[in-house]
Amino acid sequence: MTPNTPSAPSRRTFLSSTAVAAFAVAGGMPLLAACGSSNTGSKDGTTTGKNAQKILPAYVARNVVTPDIPSKNGSSAGFTQAIATAQLKASVETKLGKGSKITVMSPFWGTPPAQNNPYYAAMNDAIGVQTTWKNQDGNTYDQKLGAVLASSDVPDLVVVPGWNLGGKIPTAINAKFADLGPYLSGDKVKDYPNLAAIPTDAWQRSIFGGKLRGIPMPASYVTNIAPFYRKDTFEAKGWQVPKSADEFFSLAKEITSAKAKVWACDDMTWTAWNMFGVLNGGDKALGWHLIDGKMTNRIETAEYLEALEWTRKLFSAGVVHPDAKAQNQGDASVRFTDGEVLIYNGDLSGWYGKTAEQIAKHPSFSMGAMDIPGHAGGNPKLWATNPAGIWAFVNKSASEQVVKDILAIANFCSAPYGTKERMLADYGVEGTDYKMTDGRPVKTDQGNIEVNGAWGYVGAPSAYVAHPDLPDVTKDMIEWQQRMGTFTTKSSFYGLTIIEPSRWTNLMNDFEQLEKDIVRGRKKVSDMQQAVSEWKSKGGDQLRDWYKKLLDDNGSSAG
Repeated sequence: MTPNTPSAPSRRTFLSSTAVAAFAVAGGMPLLAACGSSNTGSKDGTTTGKNAQKILPAYVARNVVTPDIPSKNGSSAGFTQAIATAQLKASVETKLGKGSKITVMSPFWGTPPAQNNPYYAAMNDAIGVQTTWKNQDGNTYDQKLGAVLASSDVPDLVVVPGWNLGGKIPTAINAKFADLGPYLSGDKVKDYPNLAAIPTDAWQRSIFGGKLRGIPMPASYVTNIAPFYRKDTFEAKGWQVPKSADEFFSLAKEITSAKAKVWACDDMTWTAWNMFGVLNGGDKALGWHLIDGKMTNRIETAEYLEALEWTRKLFSAGVVHPDAKAQNQGDASVRFTDGEVLIYNGDLSGWYGKTAEQIAKHPSFSMGAMDIPGHAGGNPKLWATNPAGIWAFVNKSASEQVVKDILAIANFCSAPYGTKERMLADYGVEGTDYKMTDGRPVKTDQGNIEVNGAWGYVGAPSAYVAHPDLPDVTKDMIEWQQRMGTFTTKSSFYGLTIIEPSRWTNLMNDFEQLEKDIVRGRKKVSDMQQAVSEWKSKGGDQLRDWYKKLLDDNGSSAG
């Protein structure tokens, strides 16, 4: 068994953007989706501390298959060895589904398979349900989602990515979806052992409007953006991985030869945020942190401006590929594999994908991920990402049996690596969706069409990486996460799904473009300072007070 990392698609992955979806509630009523405090007008109560303990499922670890590399410092677990089909274990001892007919709406990237395909049929039979899938284009999913939730025809099970939590969708989640607490809170979750093995942090982020409404897709909280470099070329040239911002700049000038059509790097803004210790920008709430008693936003920090200035310096020196400076010109990862740039930012999952793609054609190809250095040398100050970002929600009108059968689906799909259930979910039907080749399953053309997303969004186990065909890459990926996890801190609102008041929703809409303009030399750093000043006067200071009261009333979930 050799399934790849079951990771949630990110907004970065599919929309190629660092922009964060605007979190808002119609009508301007503040709502802390994971903490309904008194200042929000919600009657749901708080969901941190003792109140959260009443809602959250008990955590019961499972050791169905021991990973070759255990999780450490927030990393995923790693599996470097293939598991033979005959050695797969069962994580679902008895069929939990009782035959309910269930409609499921989920984002899908690509062409959805036919409804009655062998893979869907096998999953239905194994779980004991009858599903009808309403797969929707993932690129425009927010539009469809909004329309469906505004209607009276809401499917039994609906997948909602975090980046689609805009407009009236958060309000609709509280109004249209069921409280799963009566089925999962405390020891009740033990009826679904694979769900009980989901980390508590992921469940904490699944509390909306004071109720446990979401079934989460867990993720590592360690940064998923790595500064990749061409290890093969570095070794051939005798270059050392830089240990500071200055070393990076000096090496970049040495590498770059426009005449030879080789540039040191692509746009390194994401690495700059990490190198200079800037608060996480992947979620609005993560960008706030209590510093020396003051609630502070990432854009107000000296580190934020320093990161912009350093990235601007790279562009100014001509060490960044011209297509990156032009923006939206081609793919950075293709420039990397073509040897036009030797360093670029990418999602950690790309380490395996690019290596597997290239070594078939170029056996000597090798890439690595630089350990993110502190900008002045030494250890970096990294900030945690959220432990879940995609959820499955159950229609509030669903019968008790339908809810239980949906939880049976989620429990099955949350089976860990090395199990029969995981094998079926990841590869489908042997002989139809995949064939065994050299002891490993390889998808057929039919399998590539049928076994593609959908089921993976309604349930998933704790984060893991499993690439036994490239065990060294698996090992390197996990160990990189472990090292970076050592230097990772959870900010004040880590793990909480917070919906900002709608009157402040658009305050930061122009910041991403301004960042791009500054690093490319079209604007000055002083323009950002002016923008921050205007942000404060237009509502930033009021928003700060709102977040401070939120923290005072509810506390932090960061441990």
